[in-house]
Amino acid sequence: MILIADSGSTKCDWLLLHEGQILLECHTMGFNPYFHDSELIAAELEAQPDLQAQKHAVSEIYFYGAGASSPELKAIVERGLRSAFPVAAIHVGHDLNAAALATYTGVPHIACILGTGSNSCFFDGKEIYEEVPALAYILGDEGGGSYYGKRLLADFFYKRMPSELAPIFREKYNMNMHTMVEKVYAEPHANVYLASLSKFCSEHRDHPYIASMVRQGMRAFLETHVACFRNHKEVPVDFVGSIAFYFEDYLREVATEMGIQVGLVVKKPILGLVRYHQQFSLSKVS
Repeated sequence: MILIADSGSTKCDWLLLHEGQILLECHTMGFNPYFHDSELIAAELEAQPDLQAQKHAVSEIYFYGAGASSPELKAIVERGLRSAFPVAAIHVGHDLNAAALATYTGVPHIACILGTGSNSCFFDGKEIYEEVPALAYILGDEGGGSYYGKRLLADFFYKRMPSELAPIFREKYNMNMHTMVEKVYAEPHANVYLASLSKFCSEHRDHPYIASMVRQGMRAFLETHVACFRNHKEVPVDFVGSIAFYFEDYLREVATEMGIQVGLVVKKPILGLVRYHQQFSLSKVS
């Protein structure tokens, strides 16, 4: 049996395959080795009865996760997985790997993440190449959920948010300086909090202020993370993530203006990962 996992910082999707068919689907908290240690990962998995019922039957695990970007960080995840699944061969990859594989259709492409954060790579079918780094929510995450959260907060407190939207924003999030400072500067996982505010954009997506903001974010992402590839107008550009999914129309509109061909847009990569592991080589991509 093969266990495939796609993990963000808050939630992880798991699918168990037996002879190419999905036998089990479940969800756990997300595992990010920047924030979670091996012991926590093992404890969470050992508390999942459906997964533990198959702990000795799982022969391989393909785990793709946020934060698994270096050998040291991957090792944290691997140790946690090995404790819960002692006989499995374990492969740990970055969430960017998941985006590249989940949207791969057999031709070279640029794969992008537009969710809580943002990132991109080029995948030729064998190797994954990054042209520019992801600078995370403080310096980067152009077009991602945290980008819009920062914009909304700044516009609200600087009184640039339209008068018909500001009271709605204040009431929905109990927004005041104390709340903002606590959530952004004092409590952990500010990126997740900032990204949660992007739901406001979805709820008011047709307002000219929001539409303009989203278009600006999409353009910032494409200019930074797609146009950096010299062949970006010659190959399909595929996307995973909730921001790309819910604002697909704005994404395609801006991309067309820039001469960029948007291909697949999927909310979650997990089913695409299953398809990849069923259809293409199971060799590791690192």
